[in-house]
Amino acid sequence: MDTMIACLGEILVDFLPNEEQSRTSGFEMHPGGSPFNVAVGLARQQQPVAFVGKISNDFFGHYLRSSIEYYGIDARFIASAEAPSTLAFVTTRGGEPVYTFYDSGAADTLLTIDDIPDAFFQETKLLHFGSISLLRGSTPDTVLEVVQRLQGHALLSFDPNIRPSLVHEETAYRDRLQRLFQCADIVKMSAVDVAWLAPGQSVETFASHLINQGPSLIMVTQGRQPVLAIYRTTGGAVESIRLPSFQIDVKDTVGAGDAFCSGLLAWLTRRQIMTQAALQQLSTDQLEQVLRYATANAALTCMRPGANPPSYEELTAFLASH
Repeated sequence: MDTMIACLGEILVDFLPNEEQSRTSGFEMHPGGSPFNVAVGLARQQQPVAFVGKISNDFFGHYLRSSIEYYGIDARFIASAEAPSTLAFVTTRGGEPVYTFYDSGAADTLLTIDDIPDAFFQETKLLHFGSISLLRGSTPDTVLEVVQRLQGHALLSFDPNIRPSLVHEETAYRDRLQRLFQCADIVKMSAVDVAWLAPGQSVETFASHLINQGPSLIMVTQGRQPVLAIYRTTGGAVESIRLPSFQIDVKDTVGAGDAFCSGLLAWLTRRQIMTQAALQQLSTDQLEQVLRYATANAALTCMRPGANPPSYEELTAFLASH
């Protein structure tokens, strides 16, 4: 089986709140982790996708493995560890999800390059990575090494998905992010990410600076505000577009950024856009199409609780009616 797309990083257990009369009465368990959510979104968009990471052998780890099997995600590149699973308790504040993590010595933080077989490097045509896998244990160095080995051989998609409360060694983390920005072909960020990366700078200023460091396409989501895309064409020119978001009734925003990424990558892979050269050949009209597809995928996810991306049929029906 040739793996077209791989998602590398953390898989964990999200505990989402049950709300009754404006109070939290309990929590419900769901599989989560940003790269895993992207893999789920791609699978639901009928794209062949593998997940790459390390999973505990504890009760939660078995639950996560069963979730991977349920979604039909390729599990060949998953390692095991006699270590606990990362648990994340989720609430919302000001419309944004707020996370409390229990992750000391967790399995997903212990990934090493020796855990990843040669077949992964031979088969992967597109790699998505990012989020808290860049913060803890041996996994950050492993992610960086994988990305550097695949640079020029696979399309590289990066979502930093910054969690400031987990950043304990800021200088090293910023340096790692910078090196990954330089390797990536596609970068997706939120306005919240930009505010942490470059306090006081506008999203336009930061993205315009970043596009000169390596990426061919940078997108910044801004909640209900239009998504910004800055991109480099085949001739080297840098251009930008904005696309309005869909006006919807938001249930919550958990997993919205991940759904944006999976929608974006599904649109590209369905059209065999799997190289930097092909990415740079996209017309303005095609870029508007892919942004609309990604934004719609995120919108549908926001219309229901948790990181629950839509199926291909749900998404195409939504786009046909909007």
